[in-house]
Amino acid sequence: MQASKLPLTLLKRAGPRCPQCSTQSRRLPHPELRFIPSSSSRHFSNTSVRAAIAAPEIDFSKPSLPPLNNENARVVPASASYFTGKPDFTDNFLTLQSLLRKYQTLPTLTPSQAPRIAWRTLPQYRLQVGEPIRASKYHRIIELLQRLNLIHPSLMPEDLAQTMQPFKRDINPYANVPKLGKIDGDGRSVGVGRRKASSAKVYLVEGDGEVLVNGKSLITAFPRIHDRESALWALKATGRMDKYNVWALVTGGGSTGQAESITLGLAKALLVHEPMLKPALRRAGCITRDPRRVERKKHGHLKARKMPAWVKR
Repeated sequence: MQASKLPLTLLKRAGPRCPQCSTQSRRLPHPELRFIPSSSSRHFSNTSVRAAIAAPEIDFSKPSLPPLNNENARVVPASASYFTGKPDFTDNFLTLQSLLRKYQTLPTLTPSQAPRIAWRTLPQYRLQVGEPIRASKYHRIIELLQRLNLIHPSLMPEDLAQTMQPFKRDINPYANVPKLGKIDGDGRSVGVGRRKASSAKVYLVEGDGEVLVNGKSLITAFPRIHDRESALWALKATGRMDKYNVWALVTGGGSTGQAESITLGLAKALLVHEPMLKPALRRAGCITRDPRRVERKKHGHLKARKMPAWVKR
């Protein structure tokens, strides 16, 4: 078959033909590329052939990378907790755990002997770290802080004290110590009590059990038996009814508020004479201020909560 009679596609595949010998000519390789037949592994035999490769060798002795640009550099976080959902909480928790492992052998106090510290509440801690911390997670931190707080104050390490400081409230309410009452030259102690709109100033002196309220006897001042018992409940609960004389000045409010205000003032005055009665008075509920007041009436209500009867028509 002659080459002129071959299809066009076969002529292209067959390559150029020599017009003189009418035989198909071979494709000549590029003069700079020399290939040597190799074995099945196809590895180069010498460096001369390796030099003829199109891609030059890489010289690792010379840096080929462009100079670093600080603007495009990647910032590496200082802590691995950055990749967690709550990095500050995780750092705080791990720090307290490591301190507990480090100082767990130091001598400790009983919980009743340890200094009382008011730790930050959950909303305060959330505001401090800026993370949505769950109550159960923050409770684990409080448990670690309470355990570390049991270490004897004289042996408390400096780094531990500095680590615990951010978890304390700015104002410690347990550091407020009430002022101690004094007994004047006449042997009298004074106590002030309040209840609702009433205020009472009670003077207590050793005697045989006489009671005066605004210059009147107890029966005249409080006709109801319940009010009389409420006014002297501090003396009755401690068994001191016939050992002290009471003189009270009461203003404002009604009979119930005045009687209960005398109870609080009398208990405070009694503690000045006998401080050891505080547990008994606390169990009797005499030294706790009652903050309850009458709730105000609302617009559209008959009273504070009562609504008018619903009428269909």
